[in-house]
Amino acid sequence: HGFILAAIAEKAEHEERRADFNQAAENRYAKITTSGETISWQEMRAFLEERLAGNSVPAPTPRQRVR
Repeated sequence: HGFILAAIAEKAEHEERRADFNQAAENRYAKITTSGETISWQEMRAFLEERLAGNSVPAPTPRQRVR
């Protein structure tokens, strides 16, 4: 009985985290569509690689999307 209750609680927590993740993604997408600003993957990847290497680098600047 205790095992089943723990499994149900774990599943509920997982679904809450998934819902939070999805809401954060929706909020970020709404911000992108409103502002039209994004950061290219190439810039973000270079930034993240520098940070992983332990270097202090400024974050990339968002720019207007090119369609």
